[in-house]
Amino acid sequence: MAEKIQVRILCILMLTALFLTACRGEAAQEAEAGGAAGEPITLDWYINYTWYNTPWGGNVVSDQITQDTGIRIHFVSPMGNEEEKFNALMSSDSLPDLITLGWWENQVDEMIDGDMVYALNELADEYDAYFWQVADPTVVSWYTREDGNLYCYPNSFYTPSDYEKYDNIGSNQTFLVRKDIYEALGCPDMTTREGFKDAVRRAARQFPEVEGYPLIPIGAHEFNHTGCVSFDQYLQNFLAVPYEKDGEYYDRYTDPEYIAWLKTFRELGEEGYLKEDIFIDQRTQMEEKLARGQYFCMLYQRTDIVGQQSELYTKNPDMVYIAVDGPQNTAGDDPVLPGGGLNGWTVTFISKNCKYPDRAIKLFSYLMSEKGQKLVYLGVEGITYDMVDGKPVVKEEVLELLNSDREQYDAIYGADDAYWMFQDNVKQLEWRMPSVPPNGQLEEWTYPYTHYLAQYEISFDRNTEAGDADVNIKKLWSKTLPNLLLAPTEEEFDRIMDDFIKERERLGFDLVVEESARQTREIKERLGLQE
Repeated sequence: MAEKIQVRILCILMLTALFLTACRGEAAQEAEAGGAAGEPITLDWYINYTWYNTPWGGNVVSDQITQDTGIRIHFVSPMGNEEEKFNALMSSDSLPDLITLGWWENQVDEMIDGDMVYALNELADEYDAYFWQVADPTVVSWYTREDGNLYCYPNSFYTPSDYEKYDNIGSNQTFLVRKDIYEALGCPDMTTREGFKDAVRRAARQFPEVEGYPLIPIGAHEFNHTGCVSFDQYLQNFLAVPYEKDGEYYDRYTDPEYIAWLKTFRELGEEGYLKEDIFIDQRTQMEEKLARGQYFCMLYQRTDIVGQQSELYTKNPDMVYIAVDGPQNTAGDDPVLPGGGLNGWTVTFISKNCKYPDRAIKLFSYLMSEKGQKLVYLGVEGITYDMVDGKPVVKEEVLELLNSDREQYDAIYGADDAYWMFQDNVKQLEWRMPSVPPNGQLEEWTYPYTHYLAQYEISFDRNTEAGDADVNIKKLWSKTLPNLLLAPTEEEFDRIMDDFIKERERLGFDLVVEESARQTREIKERLGLQE
């Protein structure tokens, strides 16, 4: 009997040892992934977009992040003008702990030059060596400043080599039409100016109202202090207007094909098809109208309508928006659409007002890691997805909610990059879910036309003459573009355009051209893209 008891005790001790070893292993893995939780803390995270309203806490993903890291997030988004709000935060030394904004924003340089943000490399060296294991070396090199410091980290980035390796990288830029109206018109060819005008006119005549609301024949992104991407950058890209010709800078804004299409929109505006809404609506108002399907067609960023597409799909699958061939140049060339570059979309900083920079840098590492990426994309195994034959399969009820009610999906699950601040598109390709309605078609349509464009990496320093000129010219364009589209006659359009060209010369257009060409050469040399 005594021997049996001794054997049992030995077994128990062995099992206990194995359990403790496993626990230590799991703890080590958690620490390696930036997960050493410590005492619970709350970090204020400023997102420089008025439309960002995803909650933290109460959904699967954010609760898991808090459990793993001991960090709760209090999101802060601006009310009203984003630039004014952020400038006020900087001038009052009230920057929150974490800050996410577009890489191109002037405040990026202002924060760095004003010593308002930490160097991530210094925090990583002091508190979290794991950062260097999960950070992309090419991105680190790209974003490291002349002083040798890395101040921010981007999301949604791609390297030029990614475009050679993958054939399923999509652009955000699409020409969208409401499916049922487009098909009722006989799926017209809208690639030519005459075909475009005819389709818009017929849509407005046959469908003056949708769901009890007036049809808006042509939609667009909001007009802001730089213009309107739908009517400048996106339209130029669909027309395959080049950035260079014979190795020299090319002025896209005076390209004959582009001018001809702007005049087409002006003509439609004269006939009443450019509604006042598109010139004054902000994103909140646009989302309401998208959810009702009020727009017939629009040059628009497909990722900005995910939630509204789900609402339309639930209401009636034929009411959704689909991507089709849009405006083309007279030669019928394919559009040249930009995918992500090394700059990515947004960049995130750690403010020097942050009381817990040691915890903040570990949060960065956690979200950048494979574990973090899998979590923000797929959620938690067993709750949002299961592993089947070694591959993740999203649960049917979860996928159904994702495709029918994005707001409720975020509130319950919070996956599918609801927290996109460190989204790594290339890492997530490993777990990419099959394309499903209503948004899959929009992305897949862009695959053949998506390219790496070095010019999308250009960034002007506001503290230089060229940077100042660039800002002022964009402000001038933001005032000029609506006047062009609303010009009562073609003659008036030409006069307004001539005035713009003369005024931008006075503002230093030659400096912008010179700096753009210099940066393009430098970018191509750094990335080995020289022909």
